[in-house]
Amino acid sequence: MTLSLDTLEIPLLGIAAWSGTGKTTLLEALLPRLAEAGLQVAVIKHAHHAFEVDRPGKDSHRLRQAGAAPMLVASGQRFALMMETPDREEADLAELIPHVLPLSPDLILVEGFKAWPLPKLELHRRVLDKPLLADRDPWVRAVATPDDIALPAGVERLALDDHDALVDWLSQWPGRWPEMRRGPREVA
Repeated sequence: MTLSLDTLEIPLLGIAAWSGTGKTTLLEALLPRLAEAGLQVAVIKHAHHAFEVDRPGKDSHRLRQAGAAPMLVASGQRFALMMETPDREEADLAELIPHVLPLSPDLILVEGFKAWPLPKLELHRRVLDKPLLADRDPWVRAVATPDDIALPAGVERLALDDHDALVDWLSQWPGRWPEMRRGPREVA
């Protein structure tokens, strides 16, 4: 399935980084502050391995193992939609986004999926000795880093440890979405 940003009304932003950079830790710190700023933020997270949402022996697990596709388990406090996808090598972001759209979030943050063609905020730490994604990915719009590094033209620099500035930047993303979804930046 392909992802068409042109028709996507709800703003989408990838949070891309190498493993160990602190994507989840940063989002864990920023999400409550974004909520305080009045934004309802949905997150789609890529996992690189098999994972279990429910426990073996529970009814939902037993029904999923028996072939329910999908299996939706719900209570008054939460619900979870589980679907086996054994024939796929990777998750398909274009198929996942429609699951959160009916909830009308103000912003969808996508953790991982760094190879997908979507606008991204890159997190970068020189200490990990990994290449800067922005050098090769024209979809990177900004880099949050604690380091003094050269960035490609057209890429904004953000301080990774300045959570106030990051919340401000993310809060402004919905207003920038119509322009940012049109395509990648120019690469020299």
